[in-house]
Formats: sequence, C-alpha cells, structure tokens
Amino acid sequence: MTDLSTQSLDELSLDEAARPKAPPVPEATDMHRRQGSQLAAIHRHYLMEIAQIAAVLTRIEAGDTPPDHLKRIVLSLDMAENFRAFGSLCGRECQVLKFHHDIEGADMFPRIEAAGGGMFRQVVAKLQSEHEVVHELIIRLARAAEALSQDPSDENFAHAGATFRKLEEVVRSHFGYEETELAEAIGYYLGAI
Repeated sequence: MTDLSTQSLDELSLDEAARPKAPPVPEATDMHRRQGSQLAAIHRHYLMEIAQIAAVLTRIEAGDTPPDHLKRIVLSLDMAENFRAFGSLCGRECQVLKFHHDIEGADMFPRIEAAGGGMFRQVVAKLQSEHEVVHELIIRLARAAEALSQDPSDENFAHAGATFRKLEEVVRSHFGYEETELAEAIGYYLGAI
C-alpha cells in the first residue's frame, strides 16, 4: 500500500496513461458481456448519489435556496446548516463507496485474477492502486466534512467542496476503466456480480 497522505489534492491522480488493457476473453459471449455489465449498473447507482451531492454543493455554493426535493437533504436554509448537511451527505456516500471497493478487493478481483490464470493480474493491480487513491480521497473528505461540521466557515466549505469534486472526478474515471476492462471477465469467470 502506497502512502498518499503527503500528496497534495492536485497530485492525487489515477495515471490514466499507465492503465493496462485487459486481455480479451475469446470464449465470452454476448450473454457474458451483459452479465459483466451489471457492474456498470451498480456504478450508475453510486454516480447518481454522487451527482445528488454535487447538485447540493452547487446550490450551496451559489447561495440558492434548495428546491423542494432537496429540502429533506439540506435541512434548513441557514448556510451553516447547509454546510453541515453537505458534510453529512459526503460522509454517508463515502462509507458506501468504501464498502463497494472493499468487496471488489476482497472478493471480485481475486476471483477474476485466479479464474483468468493471472491474465488479469496487471489490470487488477492497477484497479487496486486506483482504489488506494479513492480511499485517500475518502479519508480526506471525511476529515474535511468533520472540520466543516465543527466550523462551518467558507474556508472549510471550500476545502470540503474541492475534495469532493476531486473524489467525483477520480471515481468517474475509475468506474469507467473498471467497467470497460472487466465486463467480459466478470460475465465469463464469475457469471454475475
């Protein structure tokens, strides 16, 4: 595991140019690829949640009153309460995302690597290293949300917002890579998720 704690927010990246391509699975059928696309459906759910948080962040940044459907998320019109609610939303989503990655790392990735006879070792290693970046961002966002909860200042809100936006960028890229490279392998070797 790499220590990413000393890197600046801007330095935390996935190094997309270094992503290895997964080998084809010649025996995979369209049915296998459809089964493998279940991962994309799971990811879409997480991305929808992230998009909701991003919408709340954007409205808070703009100083707008939340629309009716967000009032239950953003609990009051007071800016300090909005900042605290944003921090709580981030914390909840981060827990769910970490759980998702823990399952992949402990179960799905090792099973694909073993079933594929090591053919997917480089892709799995890259995905695991990307999980480390995501987890570092989750840790930073949790700290930023805690600071925001303790002191709902503009500075703390800006820091939490920047950390969230970096996490969103990284997660979108990571999900796309994972879905593209593992769809055949998931369907063929695992049958489904």
